[in-house]
Amino acid sequence: MPTEFEIIARYFTRPARTAVLGIGDDAAIVRVPAELALAITTDLLVEGTHFLADTDAARLGHKALAVNLSDLAAMGADPRWFTLALSLPSDDEAWLAAFARGMFALADRFGVELVGGDTTRGPRTISITAYGTLPPGLALRRDGAAGGEDVWLSGSTGDAALGLAHLQGRVRLPDAAARHCLARLETPLPLVALGRRLRGVASSAIDVSDGLVADLGHVAERSAIAVEIWLGQVPRSKAVAECSDAALARACLLGGGDDYELAFTAPVSRRAAILALAAEIGLPLARIGRTLAGNPAVTVIDEAGTPVPVPRAGFDHFGA
Repeated sequence: MPTEFEIIARYFTRPARTAVLGIGDDAAIVRVPAELALAITTDLLVEGTHFLADTDAARLGHKALAVNLSDLAAMGADPRWFTLALSLPSDDEAWLAAFARGMFALADRFGVELVGGDTTRGPRTISITAYGTLPPGLALRRDGAAGGEDVWLSGSTGDAALGLAHLQGRVRLPDAAARHCLARLETPLPLVALGRRLRGVASSAIDVSDGLVADLGHVAERSAIAVEIWLGQVPRSKAVAECSDAALARACLLGGGDDYELAFTAPVSRRAAILALAAEIGLPLARIGRTLAGNPAVTVIDEAGTPVPVPRAGFDHFGA
């Protein structure tokens, strides 16, 4: 049975590449270039709340890091380092090896380095803190939107929530749709390149982790503006568009979380630049609405201009 320190050494210790001092001391030491600002984010994943007990460990390692890198992408930051705090019910070495493999595969893809953390015995809980850098004054903040701007969305939403509904037996998806949606749920890809390229272009941004309407609601509140979403312009994957339960599909599209797409606002004058950016990086970017002067709120309207009720406003850990 490996000790705590043997687990750290065996599965999570690598030679420091960019850190001055990495794993093995009381704290890590990193050097931030004087001309850059530091962005910091933390996410917590708890078994039974954020992932199911039988979730593939390699996919879980990927997702645990991905959700943090997505937060950095939403700020326009370049990911640099991260720490990992891990609570485990047992020293399952096969699980540990797979988790580390999935996590480090994504870390290597984005050139981000694990520099420290902690382990303990307890309910399976994963907490990662990620650090990124960006030029001062160019962060994509939630409070930067103004009335009269466009609202944009990368990719499509609803797939991850539909995949979860499939796992929970609330809908039965065809095999191809199920594979697509489960991949979106378990192995989201943080849009770091898009966030970087939106510096100086977007006025605000947020990653869609709790649901499109809920997350744009955060932008509306922080920016003190109203947001109008055009239902017919919100992109849908084939799986969502062809779902046999139309009401569930719409709820996932507007209120489902875990897609980790970027929603952002930008002045109308930036439309051509954003469309050119989409073509350049090969990522669909759709104009799905507009911002308006008014009380902070998000309204969804259909093709006839009629407000559409949103059956689920997004995930809230302490909500009813």
